[in-house]
Amino acid sequence: MNFQKTLSLISFRSCIMKLKLVRTIFYILFALWFQWGIAQSFNVLDSENLQPIPFATISFGNGYGNFADENGQFTFRKENYKAIDTLFISAMGYAEQIILINAIPKKILLEPTVSELDEVIISAKKLEKFKRHKLKAITHLDIFTSWLPTVESEVAILFKRQQKQPTQITKLLLPINAESKYKTKGKGNYATIFRINFYQNLNGLPGDPMGYENVVFHMNEKEDKVFELDITTKSIFIPEKGIFVALQVLGYADSNGKLAQTKQYREIKTRLGIQKIATSFRPLLPFTDKLKDQNTYVRRIFFNDKKWQIFDKSYNKKSKLIQTGHRNYGMGAAFRVYKN
Repeated sequence: MNFQKTLSLISFRSCIMKLKLVRTIFYILFALWFQWGIAQSFNVLDSENLQPIPFATISFGNGYGNFADENGQFTFRKENYKAIDTLFISAMGYAEQIILINAIPKKILLEPTVSELDEVIISAKKLEKFKRHKLKAITHLDIFTSWLPTVESEVAILFKRQQKQPTQITKLLLPINAESKYKTKGKGNYATIFRINFYQNLNGLPGDPMGYENVVFHMNEKEDKVFELDITTKSIFIPEKGIFVALQVLGYADSNGKLAQTKQYREIKTRLGIQKIATSFRPLLPFTDKLKDQNTYVRRIFFNDKKWQIFDKSYNKKSKLIQTGHRNYGMGAAFRVYKN
């Protein structure tokens, strides 16, 4: 009888230990699930001075991605991107870093790189006399002939010196379409954050980035027709070969005006399987058929190896914009033209 009691006691204790082990494993698995089930926050920093790198690029390696905010911070939730195992972190002036998502450090340090840029004429700053010139923007309110921007998409326009004289860009005149004509009252409020990037002219295509500071701003549903962006204080002077000015979508702003960390595509079930549809952003960009020459170049930095393409049939034969002749973005500008 005592022997049976002993066996029963041992069996009971064994069951208790097994239950404790199962409970411990459950807690560990739950903690891991909870850790990746919620969005985690990470910081992108300069490895030398540990300063935040604003609006660093977070590529998922599958044609999609996101951006860090102005403080170099971004969130990532594995649950939103189940097929992703690697992140590619980059920023202008820094070496790209490749990180497995199961080992993302809280602080991601990017190494600065030294890049040589073509000389930009800045001697005009010392000149007092200049004339003002303006290149008028071309716009319309037809959303069906407007570009539907996705996050990280860029539209670039080449600007040349006015009268072959030292030229400063003081304002950018950005055609936009806030859908006011089609908007239902009380619905559809938003704010979209954009960035202006500057590139060298490389044989008629946007080349290396030029070393100007970030020009970041936002538009909302109240903006319409032409958005005037004053960049006088940025001292943007046009080199002899010209300069490409690109408008890039960073994403939506949250209630505090900061870059919102939102999912950048939707997964739609079709007969062909799950299709990823990129999230489009507003305001829309009206493209025009009023310009004779082709002057618009586009790219998606998470797709096609970041290659720039001219916006014509070679880019997309099925594009309704291209088929109807709306092949250019009518960005305008205001200039100060100095005498040599």
